[in-house]
Amino acid sequence: MSGPGEPPGPGSGPAGVDGAPAAGAPMAAGGFTESTTDEAIPPEVLGRRICDFDLRIEGTPLGAVIERFGAELRARGITRLTPRFYLSDEWGVPEGTVAIGIPFYLADERLLRVQERRGGMVEGTSAEDILRYLRHEMGHVVNYAYRLYATAEWTGLFGPISRPYVDEYRAQPFSPEFVRHLPGGYAQKHPDEDWAETFAVWATPECDWRGLYGDSPGALKKLDYCERTLTELAGRAPEVTETELDVEAREIKTTVQEYYEEIQLGAAHIPRSLDGDLRAIFSLPVTLPAASGGGAGEGGGAGSVPDGSPRLGAGSALIRRQRDALAVTVYHWTGVDPDLVRRLVGHLAERAREMKLTYPLGRRDEVLVHLGAFVTTLAMNYVYKGGFIAS
Repeated sequence: MSGPGEPPGPGSGPAGVDGAPAAGAPMAAGGFTESTTDEAIPPEVLGRRICDFDLRIEGTPLGAVIERFGAELRARGITRLTPRFYLSDEWGVPEGTVAIGIPFYLADERLLRVQERRGGMVEGTSAEDILRYLRHEMGHVVNYAYRLYATAEWTGLFGPISRPYVDEYRAQPFSPEFVRHLPGGYAQKHPDEDWAETFAVWATPECDWRGLYGDSPGALKKLDYCERTLTELAGRAPEVTETELDVEAREIKTTVQEYYEEIQLGAAHIPRSLDGDLRAIFSLPVTLPAASGGGAGEGGGAGSVPDGSPRLGAGSALIRRQRDALAVTVYHWTGVDPDLVRRLVGHLAERAREMKLTYPLGRRDEVLVHLGAFVTTLAMNYVYKGGFIAS
């Protein structure tokens, strides 16, 4: 996690050690306020219907990634199965088809910026990341095209595909029974996802999956099955070639503004008792540099101004800047919905603003380590106890 450069100038606020402003204390009007880099979304973008954007795959950077993906598949011996790619409202393969839906915002830089600002999470932050999702979705395509899910061996390894599909699931971090590919322990969500993740790891170029999962017998057994099965299927025509599509971007008649307003984030109960923990994070002891007769230490060092006072930053600005990074990273390791984490972090930023919390700019990294561990602990409570505070 990182932020913009440290702002210059003297800090002010209640006196701490030797008259220095106390970390975690309210800031006076003359104190440092960390800048934010938010820029407004142009109204002409927000007011335009999604179907009216010139959204397409061919001839775009997204199209180039898909061409690269096709070369990957051919190198793996998948030559008779050709999925249909189309722009939709999210990643997905309609059950029983060989059509891969790709989020529409990946086809337009303006919509990608709106997703970053309003959507909570971008699933495909780079060409490599898009390929990760494509490999996963191709796992579903292979499963449906060859009806692997109907075989006894597939069911014995991954479970019945008829198992209820739920949005919220509890992943066991680092389980040796599952591969790890997409964030959030996604293989543990459902047998179909378990297979898709296994396929994605197997399909990743230059991935030494035998070495990577050599001490994970359950995951390795599934990967061995994938290797053997795809070798047997090489050159075989698929049994299913349906390409019925789900939601197509060209059919989304709402404006960008209306589309994102429809995303319901719900309500999260966040106890006020967390104020004390938050204050502790921003109350790290201030250590002033030793006085010196000159050189680099003269004038108080890099973390202070000429009068020896530490430079301070606003805690609320620091937290707000890290909101998206925390949401995505915590989701990656815990499986907690990134939208929920965003709301939690937004609440912490607001509380820090109301309490006027500050911190020494020279100790930003230390504060961020504490903040990351704090949010992760709350997320794990939510996973195992159903709430941020275990009871």
